[in-house]
Amino acid sequence: MSLLTLSFDNGPDPVVTPRVLDLLASHAIPAWFFVLGKHLGSDEGRQLVVRARDEGHRVGNHSFSHATPLGEDPRPDAVEAEIGATDALLAPLVPAAKWFRPFGGGGKLGPHLLSPRAVEHLVRHQYTCALWNSVPGDWLDVKGWPEKALEDCAAKSHTLMVLHDIPEACLDGLDGFLRRARAMGVRFTQECPPECLPIVDGRIVRDLTGLVAGG
Repeated sequence: MSLLTLSFDNGPDPVVTPRVLDLLASHAIPAWFFVLGKHLGSDEGRQLVVRARDEGHRVGNHSFSHATPLGEDPRPDAVEAEIGATDALLAPLVPAAKWFRPFGGGGKLGPHLLSPRAVEHLVRHQYTCALWNSVPGDWLDVKGWPEKALEDCAAKSHTLMVLHDIPEACLDGLDGFLRRARAMGVRFTQECPPECLPIVDGRIVRDLTGLVAGG
């Protein structure tokens, strides 16, 4: 039996996120939501984070602007502007352990993900850094992504999948995907595969070579 950890990036979206939450509730599946700080300035955005939290989902920081990966961001205050600013909005809503997912720019892993200053910030503030091992491209192929997602589940013992709770992404195919995954014996979990967590509670536990600019 393979394991699947679902995560949703780039929300919360006032139209899509409630429907994703409804679907997850109907299937009794806990998931992760890695949110953007720019969506937490409104009451609606904050209420969606609270709803996700109250329904048993975990919520993490996915940067503020989602504009430039931290390993490529030339701003001297990029870490504060992206991680710190989002944490200031998120921490009062989710006062649990801090999780951060870097912006991959299309789901790619590489040295563009993090800067040395970002790593120092994550360690100092005791973050866990969550990467991924499946990006089925729901925002690129709203109809075809479930097939790629099921292939990933079949090929791995534990899949940490990136979907997106934004318009024109996972929503239309999500219910069918969840049903098919469960029918093929996939077990849903909130636990993350250790190989996708290079930093845990501020401790570097895996080699960061290839994930940090200049490293």
